[in-house]
Amino acid sequence: MENYGYTNSDNAQNQQTNVPYRSEKKIPAALLGILVGWLGLNKFYLGYTKEGIIQIILNVVTFGVATIIPFIEGILYLFMSDKQFDDTYVHNKKGWL
Repeated sequence: MENYGYTNSDNAQNQQTNVPYRSEKKIPAALLGILVGWLGLNKFYLGYTKEGIIQIILNVVTFGVATIIPFIEGILYLFMSDKQFDDTYVHNKKGWL
Protein backbone atom coordinates (compact mmCIF):
# COMPACT_ATOMS: atom_id res chain seq x y z
CA MET A 1 0.00 0.00 0.00
CA GLU A 2 1.32 3.47 -0.83
CA ASN A 3 1.91 5.89 2.02
CA TYR A 4 1.87 9.14 -0.02
CA GLY A 5 4.89 10.77 1.61
CA TYR A 6 4.29 9.47 5.11
CA THR A 7 6.73 7.08 6.69
CA ASN A 8 5.81 4.11 8.75
CA SER A 9 6.47 4.94 12.41
CA ASP A 10 7.66 1.40 13.18
CA ASN A 11 10.31 1.61 10.46
CA ALA A 12 11.45 5.06 11.59
CA GLN A 13 11.85 3.86 15.20
CA ASN A 14 13.88 0.85 14.10
CA GLN A 15 16.24 3.04 12.09
CA GLN A 16 16.79 5.41 15.02
CA THR A 17 17.53 2.67 17.56
CA ASN A 18 20.19 1.08 15.36
CA VAL A 19 22.28 4.25 15.20
CA PRO A 20 24.32 5.04 18.33
CA TYR A 21 23.92 8.53 19.81
CA ARG A 22 26.81 10.87 18.92
CA SER A 23 27.48 14.30 20.38
CA GLU A 24 28.82 16.90 17.97
CA LYS A 25 30.34 19.12 20.66
CA LYS A 26 31.90 16.65 23.09
CA ILE A 27 35.28 15.95 21.45
CA PRO A 28 36.00 19.56 20.33
CA ALA A 29 35.05 20.91 23.78
CA ALA A 30 37.25 18.32 25.50
CA LEU A 31 40.25 19.06 23.27
CA LEU A 32 39.84 22.81 23.72
CA GLY A 33 39.69 22.35 27.50
CA ILE A 34 42.79 20.18 27.59
CA LEU A 35 44.95 22.04 25.08
CA VAL A 36 43.98 25.73 25.41
CA GLY A 37 41.79 25.81 28.48
CA TRP A 38 43.65 28.80 29.89
CA LEU A 39 41.91 30.88 27.21
CA GLY A 40 38.49 29.54 28.20
CA LEU A 41 37.85 28.40 24.63
CA ASN A 42 35.98 25.29 25.75
CA LYS A 43 33.49 27.54 27.57
CA PHE A 44 33.10 29.89 24.61
CA TYR A 45 32.63 26.90 22.28
CA LEU A 46 29.77 25.58 24.41
CA GLY A 47 28.15 29.02 24.51
CA TYR A 48 29.13 30.00 28.06
CA THR A 49 30.48 33.51 27.48
CA LYS A 50 30.33 34.61 31.13
CA GLU A 51 32.13 31.47 32.32
CA GLY A 52 34.78 31.87 29.59
CA ILE A 53 35.54 35.42 30.73
CA ILE A 54 35.68 34.27 34.35
CA GLN A 55 38.16 31.54 33.33
CA ILE A 56 40.44 34.07 31.63
CA ILE A 57 40.31 36.40 34.66
CA LEU A 58 41.03 33.50 37.04
CA ASN A 59 44.09 32.54 35.01
CA VAL A 60 45.41 36.10 35.02
CA VAL A 61 44.82 36.55 38.77
CA THR A 62 46.30 33.17 39.73
CA PHE A 63 49.17 33.42 37.22
CA GLY A 64 47.94 30.34 35.34
CA VAL A 65 47.24 28.07 38.29
CA ALA A 66 43.52 28.01 37.42
CA THR A 67 44.40 26.30 34.13
CA ILE A 68 43.91 23.01 35.95
CA ILE A 69 40.12 23.59 35.99
CA PRO A 70 39.51 23.38 32.21
CA PHE A 71 42.10 20.61 31.95
CA ILE A 72 40.13 18.48 34.41
CA GLU A 73 36.86 19.45 32.70
CA GLY A 74 38.25 18.32 29.35
CA ILE A 75 39.19 14.94 30.76
CA LEU A 76 35.75 14.60 32.35
CA TYR A 77 34.12 15.44 29.01
CA LEU A 78 36.04 12.60 27.36
CA PHE A 79 34.91 10.02 29.90
CA MET A 80 31.23 11.04 29.82
CA SER A 81 28.82 9.33 27.49
CA ASP A 82 27.71 11.45 24.55
CA LYS A 83 24.11 11.50 25.77
CA GLN A 84 25.14 12.54 29.28
CA PHE A 85 27.40 15.29 27.92
CA ASP A 86 24.65 16.76 25.74
CA ASP A 87 22.08 16.53 28.54
CA THR A 88 24.37 18.26 31.02
CA TYR A 89 26.26 20.89 29.03
CA VAL A 90 24.27 21.48 25.83
CA HIS A 91 20.64 21.18 26.91
CA ASN A 92 20.71 21.97 30.66
CA LYS A 93 23.48 24.60 30.33
CA LYS A 94 25.56 23.61 33.37
CA GLY A 95 28.48 26.05 33.27
CA TRP A 96 30.96 24.47 35.66
CA LEU A 97 31.95 20.98 36.78
